Amino acid sequence: MDRYDEEVAMKESKRRERQQALEEPDSDIGACGWLLVACSILLMLLTLPLSIWCCIKIVKEYERAIIFRLGRILRGGAKGPGLFFILPCTDSFINVDMRTITFDIPPQEVLTKDSVTVSVDGVVYYRVQNATLAVANITNADAATRLLAQTTLRNVLGTKNLAEILSDREEIAHSMQSTLDDATDDWGIKVERVEIKDVKLPLQLQRAMAAEAEATREARAKVIAAEGEMNASRALKEASLVIAESPSALQLRYLQTLNTIAAEKNSTIIFPLPLEMMQGFIK
Repeated sequence: MDRYDEEVAMKESKRRERQQALEEPDSDIGACGWLLVACSILLMLLTLPLSIWCCIKIVKEYERAIIFRLGRILRGGAKGPGLFFILPCTDSFINVDMRTITFDIPPQEVLTKDSVTVSVDGVVYYRVQNATLAVANITNADAATRLLAQTTLRNVLGTKNLAEILSDREEIAHSMQSTLDDATDDWGIKVERVEIKDVKLPLQLQRAMAAEAEATREARAKVIAAEGEMNASRALKEASLVIAESPSALQLRYLQTLNTIAAEKNSTIIFPLPLEMMQGFIK
């Protein structure tokens, strides 16, 4: 945990250094720049109150505004939410949405470590953590994150076997989230969650796996049946030893069998007689 905390602190310090480097003081615009700013302020004062509609802007609760003055990011970083003030002609701004964004990773044909082709798709949840870096360091953070998610999915699944892909989805999702979060840190993007939605196997492989599972179940059923027969034979052996000790026990068992047969819907009952009873009539 100490090493992990150190890595997080190091990343945070680097992010702050990059942001401070972008937010340099306004004095760097030079004398000509200050002259243009002064002219812009004078123009705003001369056109009051009409110019007030061009100078006051509003951003919503979930948005932040990055203000550019003569092409440079204004000191103070992102503005908002609420009201903020810009100068006409010299200032421009870009709104950045800070809400969590969700997108689906298109199905990717991946060759696994054991040379099996599977089609895997997923979903990624991310949000803009630093609006200044998201505007200044990359052209389109959303498109870049989507492309990077597809590439990361291929790279991570290419190092896994088919059994690992089917059973360790949570571990794969966590590995993808960590990789994406590290890669998008310079863009001011925070990857919150990654999920593997579906793993599609080729039809022939599905049939082979189904046949293998069926054969496994049949073998297990035969083993269970054989164990049941063995237990039944042992019980019958013990019962025969008990009956052999008492001749009347055999007769009681015989009568119990006749009672069971009579309880069913049968019209004919075969009643065997002992041969000892017939020997007297034969003589």
